[in-house]
Amino acid sequence: MELGQNFSAKLEPFLLMVKSAKGAGAAKLVQDATAAPGVLVFSELLEMPNVQELSKSEQHSKFYSLLQLFAYKTYQDYLEHKDALPPLNNAQITKLKYLSIVSLASERRILPYSELLKALDMPNVRELEDLIIDAIYQDILRGKLDQKEEQLEVEYTMGRDVEPASVEGLLVALQNWASTTSAVLSTLDAKINSIAAETTHQKGVKAEYEKTLQQNLKEVHDKNKDKGTAARRVYERENMGMDIDEPLEMRGGKNRKASQDSAAKPLRKRNKF
Repeated sequence: MELGQNFSAKLEPFLLMVKSAKGAGAAKLVQDATAAPGVLVFSELLEMPNVQELSKSEQHSKFYSLLQLFAYKTYQDYLEHKDALPPLNNAQITKLKYLSIVSLASERRILPYSELLKALDMPNVRELEDLIIDAIYQDILRGKLDQKEEQLEVEYTMGRDVEPASVEGLLVALQNWASTTSAVLSTLDAKINSIAAETTHQKGVKAEYEKTLQQNLKEVHDKNKDKGTAARRVYERENMGMDIDEPLEMRGGKNRKASQDSAAKPLRKRNKF
């Protein structure tokens, strides 16, 4: 659940009642809304016609200023303009201090205890930490108390109402953020395209290398195959005996010569006893 998601819903009863309340009745609703638990956004109430009428009344204009204080400003603003505002009860003071922490956290994520003690007019660190813990439990902010470093590390906070005079500055900030984001995205796109092109190039180089390698391996294999065939033929010629290669006449001539030599020799007579 997002921080501050139910805050607008808790303002609804006051929006309904103020439609029929004017003057002192509307002023009383402002007092009640700023003290009510869980009511932490006030712009819709400020825009109600009967509340707008309070700013035109000398008697009740300070209640309109009080609502503006809770919508946009901080506890330090209350101390500076205390005489021009209605007195605050404990519930209102505590709520305004919660909202002041949110405003400070919008400027920086790390809030030193020393700065918070001064901004919230807190007497000691123990009470300051109790206030922060209560704000965390009420989903006003999320963060961590670093007692060793004496600081609050803010993760998230609820959103406060935006003062009309600050809308133009907010728009400029958003436009700058959008421009910066667009530039970052363009840089990332260019980098992604560069990586994709390099990857494609490397795949082409690898494919060409593989093709060349296979061609070289085939050539070496074919050469070795040819050499093996030639060597086998030489081996067969050298080891198969010359008679195979001699003409048939020569072999026949040798046999006839042997027969003639045998016939030419005279037969030896055997002695008879």
